[in-house]
Amino acid sequence: MHRARSIRQRHLALIPSSVSNLAALAITRDEFARRRRQLMQMAGEDGVLLVASAPERMRNADAAWPYRQDSDFHYLAGFPEADAVLALLPGRKHGEVVLFCREYDPARARWHGPSIGTEQAVAGYGMDDAFPIEDIDDILPGMIEGRARVYCHFGREPEFDAQLLGWMRKLRQLRGGGMVPKEFVALGHLLHDLRLYKSRAELKLIRASAAIAVEAHLAAMHVAMPGRLEYEVEAELLRVMRSRGAVPAFAPIIAGGANACVMHYQSHRASLREGDLLLIDAGAELDCYASDISRTFPLNGRYSREQRALYEVVLAAQLAAIDEVRPGRPFSAAHTAAVRVLTEGLCELGLLKGDADAAIADGSYQRFFPAKTGHWLGLDVHDVGDYRVGGESRLLEPDMVLTVEPGLYVAPDDRTVAERWRGIGIRIEDDVAVTRDGSEVLTAAMPKDAEAIEALLAAR
Repeated sequence: MHRARSIRQRHLALIPSSVSNLAALAITRDEFARRRRQLMQMAGEDGVLLVASAPERMRNADAAWPYRQDSDFHYLAGFPEADAVLALLPGRKHGEVVLFCREYDPARARWHGPSIGTEQAVAGYGMDDAFPIEDIDDILPGMIEGRARVYCHFGREPEFDAQLLGWMRKLRQLRGGGMVPKEFVALGHLLHDLRLYKSRAELKLIRASAAIAVEAHLAAMHVAMPGRLEYEVEAELLRVMRSRGAVPAFAPIIAGGANACVMHYQSHRASLREGDLLLIDAGAELDCYASDISRTFPLNGRYSREQRALYEVVLAAQLAAIDEVRPGRPFSAAHTAAVRVLTEGLCELGLLKGDADAAIADGSYQRFFPAKTGHWLGLDVHDVGDYRVGGESRLLEPDMVLTVEPGLYVAPDDRTVAERWRGIGIRIEDDVAVTRDGSEVLTAAMPKDAEAIEALLAAR
């Protein structure tokens, strides 16, 4: 009991407890400005960079999904509203950073709340200038004229693509013919490499997000017992996240028993059964920054012999993979290490025949581990950034953040293994930051040693 309580107390100190704490974690205006300057320097004075906000999306009929800003737009502007376009115009004498956004509209404010407006976009968000979004067709083409290249996310949002092509047509129709940019360049080519390296402020937000996710997982473990339903556990996860000012970073996975063998299980309607494991894959999002944790634990508080055997293999694989997360190592090294440990374990337990070298060479291990071992983490759960550079696995550098999540999944209908193994699915996932001399596990407050998990469950 005392050990479980001390685990809970240790991580609570990491979690923001009030709105003022959350405000202290926010990215500063100076950092947003620094990001924009970096990007404009990379583009050069003959380029223009255009980034549109995420559109509001309808769930059904006239009911909208909760709004979430486009990650690239947020990274550069920190501006939270839809119907906005950020224009970065390197070398422009009258202001390089221009935002087009909604003006304050009393009628709209009555239904949806006040808009930030152009004045506050300059005063509060550090824009050089701001104009009403309704005027963009009249103003922006003139800003684009004379530039050689337009950096944008062409092909992402059809409505914005059509608008951009309209501005090009307008320039061509000018008397004497306007100087129209000769090429569109994928903005992600420049921007996503910047996003791959996290600042101190970004790392603080990811740590805070991770701490909230840890608390949510611990709360979910506390209520996850035989006889309950998967969605009851999900409700506890969501309660904790929302009470801490966060939202889910993605639709959680709450998978009891054989449901854990479905990689992206979402139904959450099954009953939790005595003797089964429960796999929870869930993360919090705080001020747009994500965490991502997976744990797998016995609903009755004790791993069975087979469950424990597979669990120890997965844990050993994860620890081996985390050891590979350090500067100078390829991104792929963690996966290679995990596959080696997983395959050797499967061979020792008799789920794979022959030796590990052969199983790795012919890919037969993928029947039990069809996934990769991790992904970048940041503003997106599966964050941006190339995994390969020049045809080779990217080398890790300080301030990159990634997940490490090996697993084993024995399908319930797999007749090639003994029945006692069937229907067991296990995943263990942590968030890891690359440091100057190694790595930091940002989600270390969440227990994963089998004995520590059993002690925690015994204290329920």
